[in-house]
Amino acid sequence: MIIELGHVALWLALAAALVQSIVPLWGTFARSASAMRVADTAAQVQFAAAALAFAALTYAYVVSDFSLRNVALNSHSSKPMLYKVTGVWANHEGSMLLWVFMLALFGVLISVFGRMIPVLMRSTVLAVQAMVGVGFYAFILLTSNPFLRIAAPPLDGQGMNPLLQDPGVAFHPPLLYLGYVGFSTAFSFALAALIVRRQVIWD
Repeated sequence: MIIELGHVALWLALAAALVQSIVPLWGTFARSASAMRVADTAAQVQFAAAALAFAALTYAYVVSDFSLRNVALNSHSSKPMLYKVTGVWANHEGSMLLWVFMLALFGVLISVFGRMIPVLMRSTVLAVQAMVGVGFYAFILLTSNPFLRIAAPPLDGQGMNPLLQDPGVAFHPPLLYLGYVGFSTAFSFALAALIVRRQVIWD
């Protein structure tokens, strides 16, 4: 049930990102303050959904749910808890889920702590940020879904890649992603500034 909830949450995050990328941007061009403010709500919903999806996958690793293909291929019941948890992002599908979780995190931080930014600019920034997210969510759900089930679950998993079984894997990928994904905010602000500036010139 928790796994299915995580899968649904990932689709919900995609839906929220679509709303966040379309409605506020339309509000920017139509000068509709109510449409622009949808960006804040959508960013918060997107983050909550992405966090739920990431938590569901983490739960599957912690309890060694080998009915999930991702867990069966990348975890083992005898591994220490450290490697069960870090196994979540020590594979392609899990690392992509961590990526969109970080992306949603930066979006919600802009939404919550960027209240001093004019709503025209903030909504456009969040719309651009969401457009980046839509691409990644679609990629995950269509080609790299971490929530795929196995018809006949194995008794145990294959285990984590031995090359990754180091305490450094616990903090290195999350910290690295904070930097990588953090650059998306610089991109979003730069592109939003161009959009807003063009609108002002047209007006």
